[in-house]
Amino acid sequence: MRQDIGKEGSLVETLIQSLRDNVFYEVAVLLLIAAAVGTVAVRLRQPLIIGFIAVGILVGPVLGLVSAHEQIDLLAELGISLLLFIVGLRLDLNLIRTMGPVALATGLGQVISTSVAGFLIALTLGFTIVNALYIAIALTFSSTIIIVKLLSDKQEIDSLPGRIAIGILIVQDIVVVLAMITLTAFGSGEGGFGRELLQVALRGAAFLAAIVLLMRYVLPSLLRRLASSPELLVVFSIAWAVALAAAGDFLGFSKEIGAFLAGVSLGSTEYREAIGSRLTSLRDFLLLFFFISLGSKIELDLLGEQIIPGVILSLFVLIGKPLMVLVIIGLMGYRRRTGFLVGLTMAQISEFSLIFAGLALSLGQIDADVLGLITLVGLITISLSSYMILYSHVLYEHLSPYLSIFERDMPHPEEEGAEEVETSDVDVIIFGLGRYGSRLAERLQRQQLSLLGVDFNPEAVDRWHTRGLPAHYGDAEDPDFPVSLPLGRAKWVVSSVAERSVNLVLLEALHRQGYKGKTAVIARVPEDAEALEKAGADVVFRPYLDAADRAAEVLNNANTELGMFVTYLEEELGKGLGELTVEDISLYREHITKRHSPATAAKKLEALREFLFFENL
Repeated sequence: MRQDIGKEGSLVETLIQSLRDNVFYEVAVLLLIAAAVGTVAVRLRQPLIIGFIAVGILVGPVLGLVSAHEQIDLLAELGISLLLFIVGLRLDLNLIRTMGPVALATGLGQVISTSVAGFLIALTLGFTIVNALYIAIALTFSSTIIIVKLLSDKQEIDSLPGRIAIGILIVQDIVVVLAMITLTAFGSGEGGFGRELLQVALRGAAFLAAIVLLMRYVLPSLLRRLASSPELLVVFSIAWAVALAAAGDFLGFSKEIGAFLAGVSLGSTEYREAIGSRLTSLRDFLLLFFFISLGSKIELDLLGEQIIPGVILSLFVLIGKPLMVLVIIGLMGYRRRTGFLVGLTMAQISEFSLIFAGLALSLGQIDADVLGLITLVGLITISLSSYMILYSHVLYEHLSPYLSIFERDMPHPEEEGAEEVETSDVDVIIFGLGRYGSRLAERLQRQQLSLLGVDFNPEAVDRWHTRGLPAHYGDAEDPDFPVSLPLGRAKWVVSSVAERSVNLVLLEALHRQGYKGKTAVIARVPEDAEALEKAGADVVFRPYLDAADRAAEVLNNANTELGMFVTYLEEELGKGLGELTVEDISLYREHITKRHSPATAAKKLEALREFLFFENL
């Protein structure tokens, strides 16, 4: 018996030792555990990010299965590079210019206000001046990886709040670089802060100049040649992202800034959508290792000693930072909803905060318990802020009545460029100006109906303006937005947004405003359609079912008419479909018109046209 137990123990030890000796085995086990925990998280409707951080804690400090830290960190850095590359790839340079002022003002204002308030709170908790200063700086930064990942998952990276948040993160990254330079200069005791700062500025200017020249003279023609092979285009894109990330790090910036600029440099090309769509899955896979790495490096022994200060500082980050952002954005004239959504994205500290604290500890400027405190705050705020970002619209709906003090009574920047529309001129208001909404608008225009478009993507609004169509920036999920719409004479309000929660909020808001016209919304599945009908929607479109029914109708009619057309070609003209000419189609049109009434002939020709795709039928 004891011999069997000894053998079993020896087998377990052998397996664990094999994991530590073989990186491939270790990664295989990590992936299996991540898949299992991720499945549980999805079934419990929890954010995958939280599940993956939990995996890191489980396999790191709890089970001690992680030994290949360097390899995991490498994969994590590749994932971060691709994440920022895709963000830059999808960012419009014109919007960088328009978002610059608000991002700069909000970013600097948030950094200063958070640092001052955090410093005072740390002093109150009994920390020394030096430790309190480092704690305050660590609380200032927000996690680029967490924010961008969650906004991408919610498809809100292109919304106005999403773009402002990205701008603030860029400002924070620049401040991080300056803070690192300052810390290193003073830590070394050599003092050359001014010289180091000047060198970084010169390197940055040269870096940007080189990228601009490549964007103008090299990259467009190079991508055209590479595009003949989609696989080669993807390989080059990854290489470009990683290379510029490495260059950014080498020049004294961060890998994130380099990868972001790599994306921006390709964002003006016609291949950006193809590149982005192919890299998304790879990005998500590699980011898994970042979250595992983050969890595995947490030192549980240091966390237990800092529970009370950690909770207090975490509450400051979760509540105080968003309020500061809300105040600053409100002072700049934006709506309270914009400020609230941007503020929630900032409600955590960054992975850079942990790196910053680790550097300070290595230089002997802070104590180990301060690093433990910052780690605890990071774990709490990253976990809770993930829920806050994912459920930001629900939170706003509940808190909106109390946020009016943060909104100035003035024209808001969200409305800039929106054309004034008389209430008597609007027949249909369309929410969502993507492909479905734009196609719907084209058909309605042919019927001489006047339209007003609404979208939360500034690019979509600009596209409508260039077509001469009136459009407003706005979000169907904003319960306060319909107040600004000309609902008085609008016959229809149509939502082309296929999200159940969004359409339910819109229907409720229209009902609250006393809208008397009709509503039409989109449902993906029958359960959504039933809920939307109960909420008062007059018409519920089911795009997939409607399209399938229409396709069956077209094919049925076309098959009948096609047979008649083929018979005519063979018997009257002695031809097959492969020899068809435009003249033959004209002859068939005359043939049909002579034998049928105008209405019947038109219907038959329309059915055949949809099958053969000949516009001149």
